[in-house]
Amino acid sequence: MKEKILEKFSEIFGNDGEIQTFFAPGRVNLIGEHTDYNGGHVFPCALTIGTYAAVRKRKDKTLRFYSMNFEHLGIITSSILELTYKKEDDWANYPKGVIWALKHRGYEIEEGMDVLYFGNIPNASGLSSSASLEVLTGYILKELFQLNFYMLELALISQFAENKFIGVNCGIMDQFAVAMGKKDNAIFLDTSNLACEYAPIKLENAKIVIASSNKKRGLGDSKYNERRSECEEALKELKTVLTIESLGDLTEEEFEAHKKAIGDPVRVKRAKHAVYENQRTIKAVKALKANDIAEFGQLMNASHVSLRDDYEVTGIELDTLVETAWTQKGVIGSRMTGAGFGGCTVSIVEEGYVQEFIENVGKTYENKIGYKADFYVVDIGNGPSRI
Repeated sequence: MKEKILEKFSEIFGNDGEIQTFFAPGRVNLIGEHTDYNGGHVFPCALTIGTYAAVRKRKDKTLRFYSMNFEHLGIITSSILELTYKKEDDWANYPKGVIWALKHRGYEIEEGMDVLYFGNIPNASGLSSSASLEVLTGYILKELFQLNFYMLELALISQFAENKFIGVNCGIMDQFAVAMGKKDNAIFLDTSNLACEYAPIKLENAKIVIASSNKKRGLGDSKYNERRSECEEALKELKTVLTIESLGDLTEEEFEAHKKAIGDPVRVKRAKHAVYENQRTIKAVKALKANDIAEFGQLMNASHVSLRDDYEVTGIELDTLVETAWTQKGVIGSRMTGAGFGGCTVSIVEEGYVQEFIENVGKTYENKIGYKADFYVVDIGNGPSRI
């Protein structure tokens, strides 16, 4: 891969000067969906697929961005003196946003750069191609300009860029998982205080299989912000009868005892998902520590049902993938992952049934939806690095 991006970089930008190469992973969330902005727990892991970059510092203030995934857009040019969101800059607003966020935090970036990106994460799949791009850009700047910050701060800077520059009100999970990834471990993260622990993923004779629905969607255009505001409103109503900081503070029993304070049945469903999903995530990590992979799988299944019925973020594509997966031999658990409204599912499948699973689910999906899903058998990898 390194040779591939260096060759393309030379073709696009020329090969004079020192060219450096970097990588940042994508992520998949095993359980704990739409809990990160509700003060709950999440359980993501970094993947060995992600985003690569070749970069060279410039002696002026110019920024030149090129993506091998969007070659038709050509070189997108900007400047470190003019970091504003521009619709015509398309994907390049993400790296621009990170530079803006770093400068906003007081970090000095005095020179521009030429950067070529290539991602082998499916675009708009729900595997955090945007967070991967953000964290990668931040890591590049850290290395090029000897900026002094830790990986946790890189995650927060990247989230700030997406919230304030891109305008998507995302939680911290995606950027945290990408920045803090550890090989063969998932991250049990309490989003209310960023306390985390690494949990080894020991899937003996089983594999993680990602199915991409290939339904394109952008978070900013989806109902993501709407769901977040529904939960915020429900929290305000619950605060009139409870002393809590977030929906993640509640047990199922506490929620059921006080849910009448929420004045709208739709908001009741949204809040119920946030509360129950948080508790499912806590139970799932306990099950994993007890080596009870069957229980972990059942909690994954229950997570999808809640996302489908209470949070209403799945849709026919994701439901078809998951509900078909549940009928297949060797499937331990399956659920949608990511924001929803398209994107991906994650399944844990016994190794001997993986190929059969891909063939059967793929065939059913294509017959029902009218186009193909893509499947990825993935491994858990580390955070960003120089390559």
